[in-house]
Amino acid sequence: MSGPALAETEFLDFSAPQVADFVGAHLDGETEPRRQAVRLFYAVRDSLFYEIYNADFARTAMTASAIIRKGSGLCIHKSIVYAALLRRIGIPARLVFYDVRNHLCSPNLARIMGGDVFHYHCLVALRLYGSWIKATPVFNKRLCQLYKMAPLDFDGRHDCVHHPFDEAGRQHMEIIREHGAFDDHPYQMIIDGLRRAHPGLFAGKSKFRAGSLVRDAGR
Repeated sequence: MSGPALAETEFLDFSAPQVADFVGAHLDGETEPRRQAVRLFYAVRDSLFYEIYNADFARTAMTASAIIRKGSGLCIHKSIVYAALLRRIGIPARLVFYDVRNHLCSPNLARIMGGDVFHYHCLVALRLYGSWIKATPVFNKRLCQLYKMAPLDFDGRHDCVHHPFDEAGRQHMEIIREHGAFDDHPYQMIIDGLRRAHPGLFAGKSKFRAGSLVRDAGR
């Protein structure tokens, strides 16, 4: 099978050695597509740390290989990596963007963001055995523990989209708007949209201000 959802792109640079090495390290010889997708989901979820602060949105920092080298990023970065890994092993994948309410939003982060709505939250749509499903390999287990949420699990059969409730049953995340699915990272749309929606997050032209979600969780 071929097509745009399998193509190598500027940002989904799956022939890069960092992407190849990541696949080899985490698949451990697994060849069945569903199990491959699940293994790579957990690898991205927990081996790349989720962090909003210090996120780098320079064009060269948004490739899958650069994100793997850094070892951290927010939802957009981690979804780019997962989509690139899937395409490398022949599983069609796209990036899907939403606006969501309460995106791991500490009081400090809400103040900087200008509220509890985060624009351009990203996850991955992947095609397995003829069906498109959605997966969010974003919030790593450690961070979920700190913010009292159960980490998202993925079985390769059902959508794994967002945390609607925290461990106490309180509503945690709500999808407000869908921006659509994309075969490559729509760089200019996202960086311009983030600057408009969250100017307080930026410390410069393309980098978010310094801070720590882990430190915020202890406040």
